[in-house]
Amino acid sequence: QVHVVESGGGLVQAGGSLRVSCAASGSIFSLNHMGWYRQAPGKQRELVAAITSDGSTRYADSVKGRFTISRDNAKNTMYLQMNSLKPEDTAVYYCRSTVVGADGHDYLYWGQGTQVTVSS
Repeated sequence: QVHVVESGGGLVQAGGSLRVSCAASGSIFSLNHMGWYRQAPGKQRELVAAITSDGSTRYADSVKGRFTISRDNAKNTMYLQMNSLKPEDTAVYYCRSTVVGADGHDYLYWGQGTQVTVSS
């Protein structure tokens, strides 16, 4: 069984910074592709940033230059450093992890989400 848990969300003023983390635990052989998504009230879930197992990254245009995604493979943990936050960044942030099981197959897991609220 695999657990994926986000942490680090909260309330911050516009222009501030916040770092959210995503930790995977359980029956994990390795982690493959990982990503952060967000969903604001009344909107569809959208990709914020993604990172491959070898560290290649991509970002949504709306967060380029402000957010940085990273991962620590030894800790099975992914991070999202968010700087220069704007009220429109307010959303529930979800971690999406592709876990390589002991059978060599990829399995997709989502975390429960962490709320990020940016006040103006």
